Amino acid sequence: MKAGFLKSDWFVGVVVSLVFVAASGTALLQSLERSLYDWGVTGADAEPSDRIAVIAIDDESIANLGRWPWSRDLHGRMIGKLAEGGADAIGYTVFFLEPQIDPGLTRIRELLEYYDQRSIGQLPAIIEDPDVSQQARERLDGLHERLASAATDLDTDQKLAQAMEAADNVVLGMPFRLGSPVGKPDNPLPEYVRANTITNVAAAAGPLPRYLGLPAQRALSPIEPVGPAADAIGHLNFNPDIDGGVRSQPLVIDYFDDYYPSLSLMVAARGLNLNAEDITIRPGRGVQLGGLDIATDSALQMNMFFYDDEEGAGTQSAFPVDSFYDVLSGRIPAEKYENRIVLVGATATGVGDAQVTPISATTAPVITLAHAVSSILEQDFFLRPDWAHWARMGAFALIALYLIVLVPRLRGGTAAVIGIILVGGAAGTGYGLLVTQQMWIPLATPAALLVVGYTLMMTKRFLATERGKLRSDAESAESNRMLGLSFQSQGQLDTAFEKYRKCPLDDSMMEVLYNLALDYERKRQFNKASNVYDYMAKHDGDFRDIATRRKRAKKMEETVVLGGGGGGGDGTMVLGGDDIENPKLGRYDVEKEIGKGAMGTVYQGRDPKINRVVAIKTLALSQEFEADELEDVKERFFREAETAGRLNHPNIVTIYDAGEEHDLAYISMEYLKGKDLTPWIKAGNLLPLRRVLEMVADCAEALAYAHDHNVVHRDVKPGNIMYDPDSQTLKITDFGIARITDSSRTKTGMVLGTPSYMSPEQLAGNKVDGRSDLFSLGVMLYQMVTGKLPFTADSMATLMYRIANEPHTPIHDIDDQLPDCVGEIVDRAMEKDPDTRYADGRSMAAELRACAERIDKG
Repeated sequence: MKAGFLKSDWFVGVVVSLVFVAASGTALLQSLERSLYDWGVTGADAEPSDRIAVIAIDDESIANLGRWPWSRDLHGRMIGKLAEGGADAIGYTVFFLEPQIDPGLTRIRELLEYYDQRSIGQLPAIIEDPDVSQQARERLDGLHERLASAATDLDTDQKLAQAMEAADNVVLGMPFRLGSPVGKPDNPLPEYVRANTITNVAAAAGPLPRYLGLPAQRALSPIEPVGPAADAIGHLNFNPDIDGGVRSQPLVIDYFDDYYPSLSLMVAARGLNLNAEDITIRPGRGVQLGGLDIATDSALQMNMFFYDDEEGAGTQSAFPVDSFYDVLSGRIPAEKYENRIVLVGATATGVGDAQVTPISATTAPVITLAHAVSSILEQDFFLRPDWAHWARMGAFALIALYLIVLVPRLRGGTAAVIGIILVGGAAGTGYGLLVTQQMWIPLATPAALLVVGYTLMMTKRFLATERGKLRSDAESAESNRMLGLSFQSQGQLDTAFEKYRKCPLDDSMMEVLYNLALDYERKRQFNKASNVYDYMAKHDGDFRDIATRRKRAKKMEETVVLGGGGGGGDGTMVLGGDDIENPKLGRYDVEKEIGKGAMGTVYQGRDPKINRVVAIKTLALSQEFEADELEDVKERFFREAETAGRLNHPNIVTIYDAGEEHDLAYISMEYLKGKDLTPWIKAGNLLPLRRVLEMVADCAEALAYAHDHNVVHRDVKPGNIMYDPDSQTLKITDFGIARITDSSRTKTGMVLGTPSYMSPEQLAGNKVDGRSDLFSLGVMLYQMVTGKLPFTADSMATLMYRIANEPHTPIHDIDDQLPDCVGEIVDRAMEKDPDTRYADGRSMAAELRACAERIDKG
């Protein structure tokens, strides 16, 4: 009784539910929530702030301005240009944490110090002449001025500070090392950094947490004189999730009970003519900037909005991004940034660390900063309400009840359908709230509980019933064996083989199968005997003499000629004896089968008179036509074969002979290497465009030659074009066959031929001429360059209606890289009205070759 309790379905549901609830905070399950979050972020829609622009220190800028890091006077020049252009605020993500001292500046400062220590009055009185002494004094004074001027020119830190002071709107970033402090700082931060602390903290409903914002252990300040010249300073820290992705930004960092705003918050404040005094921390609710309320989590982290790159600029940015060099050199006027917030930062390869964000795995920090600033200004951020935890636990409870109470009482299929609905509902609700309400309710983990719980319960159910199934299979195998023996005794060998195949292939079945194969041989059905021997060889290829019998059956099978019923019940003609001569069709020796088509089989044969290898195509006309129309069809068949046999063109297969043997009509033709074009019309295996145009041009010229001789193909398609990639030769086959069969209907009632390639007039049953073949050739060209048919439908009637009445999908809708001339040729060849198509194949071939030449010229 205890064992039954532990094996019950509902107990498995209880265990899985408890494990999932306990493990819901692990990295693995949290990654599911983050994946759903990323999916929702990319699906949400919002417009970024049009006030934000980015100036990128990109590869082009480094190539033109020199290796990184640059001299700081370049940054000063950029700040000066942006100030002159009227930028509202300039956010700089480049850190200025160490002095940049030119080696020459150090030497000049040493000389100045030496000069100041040894004034002119202390020089030895070696020159008595007062005039000469005065002259020396003047020269030394001039040297001092030049040294001082050189020192000023080489002091790039001072130049940058002067530019920042003149602009009076530069916001610098500085890094903090995050983590709970374990002691006290070595030194207090400079006053120009402390001036940016947030002092306004609103009253909280309960006691304040230990840290308001993420705690930091260490800070690196901008150097003097750069730091004091900044209008504001903010921390440039992002707090990646455990998977390394950046989805949020800490708006406030708690550094030994001083609260420092983020660079994004200070840039947004400066853009609104506000400062740190206008920022208020609201514990448990978020941050207030002037009249903007920014919702955050308990650590004052804002879940940023990531905007789509709607213009397709390829920068993973919805914001205008200009090159630093283009702005500095004047290619882009600074006036472009009037009244805008300008963010300057590195995007070049190897400069800075790219960040993983929901929109890209290689987002530059300055781009992430732009999303953060826009999220603040536009109030676009994702909220995680207080009740999100309870909603998640409620979803857990609902799924757990379903697994514990309902799944054990339902059939597997029904439980799966309901489960899919619940999973879709949970994931869809979470996604929908993210996209429409910008609200994050973590429901991916409850959905995963359902998937895992259902899978485990069904697996347990399957394993528990597997033993019974094995017993049932054994009983079923014995039943199938007895039924097979019964059918075999009645001569129903095919049915017997089906029953035997349902039995396990073991030693006990080998003798039974061997006797079945012998029965097939007695009926001279060697192809079926060969199948039985092949099946037996999977278990024991050395059983009795099946190796010899397999070889003999294969040989007999290759001499088979499938006809329309002239060879017995299965239409097989076989000559007896071990030394079998190959059958003949007319004067040709049939050597082997090389393919099957809709109307018959193709064999490799040999003309014994001249020892020439030929291809022999057979048509079982008696199976496809009624007796009252058979003679008329045969007459047309030989007339068309004779007409096609007069065609002599390098791109048309040569027909040698036509005849009739028993109930088979056959055509002897040139034996071709290669295969038809069917493998090269599939997306992913298309031939080069230049080669396709040449091949279709060859076809068009061959069709023009045939049309000149009053021969219309009527079934131009890839399956009727033979191509040898090694020699790059191309041949059109099956001339005239379509005309023989276009009035025929198979036993299932479907019109023979290939409707997808037929012209509108051919589908309508109207009289056709060579322009119908050019329409089919246009369809083939369309498929060879796109990998798709121009017309598709679920039914034959719908397909025929679309070909006759609806325009085809333009090829550039499928592949916009194709040249315009290809689309123009396809469009003209596939005109509905024959009078507006190409008049003949030569004109179409000429345009194809001209298009190919334009492609070569680039």
